[in-house]
Amino acid sequence: MRFTFTLCCLLLSVLASSQNASLRGTITNKTTNESIPFASIVLQGTEIGATSDLDGKYEINNLEPGVVNVQVSFIGFKTAIRYEVELSNSRVAWLNVELEESTVEIGAAQIEVVQSANRDQAPLSVRRIGVNEVKRNPGGNRDISRAIRSLPGVTSTTSFRNDLIIRGGAPNENRFYIDGIEIPNINHFATQGSSGGPVGLINVDLIETVDFYSGAFPADRGNALSAVLDFGFKEGRMDRYSVNAVVGSSDLGLTVEGPTGKNSSLILSARRSYLKFLFSTIGLPFLPTYNDFQFKWKAKINDKNSLTILGLGAIDDFALNTSLADSTADNFESNRYLLGLLAASSQWNYTIGAKWDHFNKAGLLSVIASRNMLNNEAFKHIDNDESLARTFDYKSQEIENKFRVEQKFYFENGWKANVGVTYERAKYNNRTSQQLFAYELDSVIDFQVASDLSTDFYGAFVQASKVMFNERLTVSGGFRMDGSSYASSMSNPLEQFSPRVSAKWQLTPNLSWNSSVGLYHQRPSYTILGYRQGGELVNASNGIKYIECTHYSTGLRYDVAKWNTVVSLEGFWKDYADYPFSIDKQISLANLGADFGVIGNEAVSSSSEGLAYGLEFLVQQRLFKGFYGILAYTYVRSEFGDGQGDLISSSWDSQHLVSVTAGKKFKYNWELGARFLYSGGLPTTPYDEQNSIAIASWEANRSGLLDYNRLNSQRLGANHQLDIRLDKKWYFKKWSLDVFLDVQNIYNNVSQLPPYLDVLRDDSGDPIEDPNNPGFYQVNYIETSSGARLPSIGIIIEW
Repeated sequence: MRFTFTLCCLLLSVLASSQNASLRGTITNKTTNESIPFASIVLQGTEIGATSDLDGKYEINNLEPGVVNVQVSFIGFKTAIRYEVELSNSRVAWLNVELEESTVEIGAAQIEVVQSANRDQAPLSVRRIGVNEVKRNPGGNRDISRAIRSLPGVTSTTSFRNDLIIRGGAPNENRFYIDGIEIPNINHFATQGSSGGPVGLINVDLIETVDFYSGAFPADRGNALSAVLDFGFKEGRMDRYSVNAVVGSSDLGLTVEGPTGKNSSLILSARRSYLKFLFSTIGLPFLPTYNDFQFKWKAKINDKNSLTILGLGAIDDFALNTSLADSTADNFESNRYLLGLLAASSQWNYTIGAKWDHFNKAGLLSVIASRNMLNNEAFKHIDNDESLARTFDYKSQEIENKFRVEQKFYFENGWKANVGVTYERAKYNNRTSQQLFAYELDSVIDFQVASDLSTDFYGAFVQASKVMFNERLTVSGGFRMDGSSYASSMSNPLEQFSPRVSAKWQLTPNLSWNSSVGLYHQRPSYTILGYRQGGELVNASNGIKYIECTHYSTGLRYDVAKWNTVVSLEGFWKDYADYPFSIDKQISLANLGADFGVIGNEAVSSSSEGLAYGLEFLVQQRLFKGFYGILAYTYVRSEFGDGQGDLISSSWDSQHLVSVTAGKKFKYNWELGARFLYSGGLPTTPYDEQNSIAIASWEANRSGLLDYNRLNSQRLGANHQLDIRLDKKWYFKKWSLDVFLDVQNIYNNVSQLPPYLDVLRDDSGDPIEDPNNPGFYQVNYIETSSGARLPSIGIIIEW
């Protein structure tokens, strides 16, 4: 076997071509979109390069395939570096670069003026992630939600989900954009009312860059409290069509791109999972299947106008593996419990949007329109027998039509400004029929909801920034205001006035001090806004408000541009107010959102408060002489009100986070990477045993009820794992091949999860009543855990 593999590798290496790759693109002025002639384009660390022509175009041929850093410079402009641009024999690498004008005077003190992510508005709390960082991330499975766990302040739950917990905030506090168009969720099998899910929705083959904000959010990115992820989709190639096929650990994917005219291009992809067959083979009680489709079409009408249309959608089905009901496997009890608890579900969603960019005398005018829709259905039959009645029946839709206009101004005195307005028309409907336990009444009730909601959201924003004193001081300030026709408690934009200010002071050529403070607002989820009883919008009557969070952050950043190295230390403080508080459960909804199902379909009040604070340390080595790596440590605390006037640990209070990622590119296109993740144990709430095993309660819920009087009074053990990935690439004349081996949790660490509370059953599976406690079943706790060694092999073919 080993001899055969080695022989195949040698044969492929002999057939592979060498220096036949090309790099092309256009260099333009970011402010005016005018071409920049005579700009210098150099492959970092080499003398290979080119100069742009009179139209700003350049071309470098006869390059060796692989990954390179590209540096672009011109007198009077900040130097731009594009990290890890992939060169291949099978396709031309297109790299268009916009250069930003510099304010450093000739002969002034030497400061490394390097153009990077949006640091005028978010000096320290924004980090740019390249597509190759996502693709090669060990254990990441080409999923952006998993890849950013390498960054400070980011963690997830110990289960197999992509819930992003950032700086102690709940998963529903994050917002996502692609090329300026808002995307409600970036995961399959989304938790309605939150933002998580087990599998990423966005195909990494369409991504060019990701800007990750953990604070200092730009004013044009509203409705976020913890993070903004701003994706940039790449443009389709302009010379010819090409195809990329991926066989991964969980799905099959196909990406096609190419020209659709002289000045337009298209890139599109489709993926389908085969998790259903894998899960059935290994005996799991649930069988997920997901499909997704996404595209971007861009036309450059002329030098001053361009039109972008993009879309993505998903179809997700979650079935139950009822064949395991009579199994005698080792995990039989756990499977039986989950089959009794989980509901079958079906979801589909889509987003489609258009963006028109027009460069005018003042700067850049952008007009964005989009529509997105989520259709979510779930149901549960008695004993999972579809011939019997349903004990749970849920159907809901969320529809949003959004419109935004913004004008960027570039003034001769160096000031920049962005002014805009937003409008959104939203519809929500919900039909729910369920038996559940009402904590407030201490009894089981028939829970029925029939709700239809139409409402409007509107807002305006202004932001201005200036770089002064020869690039030594950068200041930015702005505000946004938001309102809604939903209720009088949300209608006045002045009540949601959200000012923000940030500054960066360049202490030395390499060292900068960065600080920001801002007030941010986020509207409650549609499940909260649309909740009705007796025809009344309950939470409108309860005076529901926008959630409020004030951010403070300060820190130091040390850049060594010639080594592609960054070292930073940042402290943060987040002060929450008006968070939704469950009237029935008497807990803050900030503690919910990391599980399947629906969050917020109940009566709440805007009465919860909370804090999240901590310290982040980062050392990042971008690709340099074949090496790259990230070392990140975060100390974070997250606390929310318990309903009694005290702050207690929230469900996201992991306290200590460690991430170490490192890799090396070797000769002959071999690459080896590893990532170690550590997160402190999350708080957990014990069960209310007596109410759980009461016969009426159990028959309605089929699961343990949490004792919210002891909210988060227990804590799980720490979770850690080591992932490795080995890649080998072959570049042929007309196509390329990438084979990779990825092993998650290589030392097979197992983390304990809260036990399942089940009832004791007889041989036929029927619950056994407690003879000493009539009206109650006998309790049976089932130990659960998360973590297993997970090897996978993937193949990527491009032609």
